[in-house]
Amino acid sequence: MISQALNDQITRIGPNTDAGNVLRHYWQPAALSDELTGGFPVAVNLLGERLALVRSESGAMSLKTRIVPEGEPAAYCPTPQEITIDPTGATYPAHEIKGAVFAYMGPGDPPEFPNFDCFRAPDSHVFAFKGLWRCNWLQALEIGIDPAHASFLHRFLEDEDPSDGYGKQFRDKAAHTDMPMTQVLREYPRPEIQVDETDYGLKITALRHMENDLTHVRVTNQIFPEAICIPMSREMTITQWHVPIDDENCYWFTIFTSFNNPVNKDLMRDQRLKEHRLPDYAPLKNRENNYHYDPAEQETLTYTGMGLDINVHDQWAVEGMGAIQDRRQEHLGRSDVAIIRYRRMLRKAIADLAAARPEDLPMQGRADVAAILGPLSNDAIAPTENWQSASHAADIARRAECPWDASV
Repeated sequence: MISQALNDQITRIGPNTDAGNVLRHYWQPAALSDELTGGFPVAVNLLGERLALVRSESGAMSLKTRIVPEGEPAAYCPTPQEITIDPTGATYPAHEIKGAVFAYMGPGDPPEFPNFDCFRAPDSHVFAFKGLWRCNWLQALEIGIDPAHASFLHRFLEDEDPSDGYGKQFRDKAAHTDMPMTQVLREYPRPEIQVDETDYGLKITALRHMENDLTHVRVTNQIFPEAICIPMSREMTITQWHVPIDDENCYWFTIFTSFNNPVNKDLMRDQRLKEHRLPDYAPLKNRENNYHYDPAEQETLTYTGMGLDINVHDQWAVEGMGAIQDRRQEHLGRSDVAIIRYRRMLRKAIADLAAARPEDLPMQGRADVAAILGPLSNDAIAPTENWQSASHAADIARRAECPWDASV
């Protein structure tokens, strides 16, 4: 448990807040390229500021302060005709890449983009999407760095044919086996979790020890300050930012990256638009309709009774904590080691900025940010005695067969 003052410090992100200052030192996803239609400014609510995304005649983009229509809620996206740009306000640089527009709202020149797989894969091999969650960004991030939650929150009581699961997480077979991932997660629910600090944040390894001296190795990552990179399947990874709209609402922005085949963008977009509405990308299943909870389904098919889309499971869990989770009453355990390490990293970054040491923030003090590659995000089943080298070898083999330069 932590104090209210500390909880406020690590969750609130408006201008001149401690956590907000840290996030402003990094590029933040502001909009999807799909939203840039008609040549009009696009309303963007980001880090507690009301902004408009504007493209100049030269094609360059920037975020400008906008005058807010009276009564507009924080997460509402008005039509372009309702946007009025304040010429005396702040202007922030923006950069479009791989289906998303990133903005830099911090001091000085923007940092380079790391050379993560999602940024260097060709456009044919990436797909970007987002979704609205009615909760603080930190609890949205923390569910993504908890490897144990998948065995419970995403527990499927029946295993479907993995070949029918394109574009859906946990609808694959575990590498080097015929066992569906849903079965692995269900039958081995208490992983051993190891956390290592990296140039970009944290590497999180979940070890599910199986019979016959085999171990399922699942490597995920926390990319500082508020992103994760996780395996979606052997074919794809998910790089996902948990971006604050304000203190009580956030968007998850995801870039799906395929190692081998081009992504089927139309199918992936259609899959997700069946679960979200436009223009605000709010999920159709939400608190107001009890996330379409079905007790009959809960008895026979899923742990939550809320359908097969795992985003809905996560949404229910993080929104159920309240707009800002009250961490004064929490009791973290052994499986929360990544959450504990991340909070220490965030608090150190806050302290480094307070001491005027921005170069000590992850990825901020190096001249070769573009040399940060990867990261490794995959699952594999390996002999327990050499799981580490076998997991690394599985990633290298996948990259060697890749039609684009995925070498590390």
